Amino acid sequence: MAAPARFSDLPDYAFPRLRKLLDAHAPGGEPIAMSIGEPTHPMPPFLGEVIAANLQGFASYPPNEGTPELLGAISGWLGRRYDVAVAPDRILVLNGTREGLYNVAMALCPETKNGQRPAVLIPNPFYQVYMVASLSVGAEPVFVPATAETGHLPDYASLPAEVLDRVALAYICSPANPQGAVADRAYWTHLLQLAEKHDFIVLADECYSEVYRDTPPDGALAAAKAIGCDPERVVAFHSLSKRSNLAGLRSGFAAGGPQAIARMRQLRSYAGAPLPLPLQRVAERAWADEGHVTASRALYQDKYRIADEVLGGVPGYMPPQAGFFLWLPVEDGEAAALRLWREAGVRVLPGAYLAKDAGQGNPGEGYIRVALVAGTDDVRRGLRLIRDVLYR
Repeated sequence: MAAPARFSDLPDYAFPRLRKLLDAHAPGGEPIAMSIGEPTHPMPPFLGEVIAANLQGFASYPPNEGTPELLGAISGWLGRRYDVAVAPDRILVLNGTREGLYNVAMALCPETKNGQRPAVLIPNPFYQVYMVASLSVGAEPVFVPATAETGHLPDYASLPAEVLDRVALAYICSPANPQGAVADRAYWTHLLQLAEKHDFIVLADECYSEVYRDTPPDGALAAAKAIGCDPERVVAFHSLSKRSNLAGLRSGFAAGGPQAIARMRQLRSYAGAPLPLPLQRVAERAWADEGHVTASRALYQDKYRIADEVLGGVPGYMPPQAGFFLWLPVEDGEAAALRLWREAGVRVLPGAYLAKDAGQGNPGEGYIRVALVAGTDDVRRGLRLIRDVLYR
């Protein structure tokens, strides 16, 4: 197996880097937070009621893989949302989806692939946990550009066969963070066929699936069903953080083939932190209810319209298909973020902090990521300031 990763060599996480860039400078106006993807829409109205009714559950150790009722609620939601039948034994409740996106590499990545160091495919830009998970198991992270030229999704099929034959796992985020691009049925089909050909597992991070403009994004499990793919070929990840505005609940799930989920459950029995029972009861209710999700989505759709109205004339502006981020082109992301903060008090994230120079330059360097999570009035004001400071 490859030598252990040297985590001391990793760059700072995106938000400590942002604090170093901005916090020595006074904001140039009333601050508007548009850097962190933390939903601020109302939480589901039943939250307090469910917790209060289940307070005694804090006195008990919760089931590690999830209560039967929660697993059943998730299975039911997958059936309604994607028309796929996923039995409860193919689902693992997670203490925040980040836990699963990290531990899946521990559970499923082999020590070698075809006698060589395994590779893990990662879109670039990417969610940082993909890289750290790969390094933790001694695999080689292979960063594949997800740029305007590729529709802001990675073209994994463009890699040489000798690389693909070493691939054990392939992360893919759809709707994409930060670009808002959506993998359609053709994309999923081609990726799953590539995985079948080269014998790797697709890790589908679909945490933004319920925030979209008009059409619900397609999903990896539905595509796998449609082509009769091996159920072990894909693990899908979903979360209540964005769907239900419950980022602090730390509740998500992984769904995949029975063998993959059994291995993830086994690892979790040693190293996981199960979700407290009252919070599992909240999650159970949340997955069974769509009313609060529809109401929240309508607010995001209003913000899409505001963004199109305010920024539609900006060269290179790309209306996001889904998710709640804008990926705005600038000359230099760090310089733009600093200027926005010092001149207008708008806090955004340089795109380079979400990407890596993998030998062809950093694909995020010429962008900023803007989160549409504040109230409608603040979003409108923030976007107007961005337009006036950077694009006029």
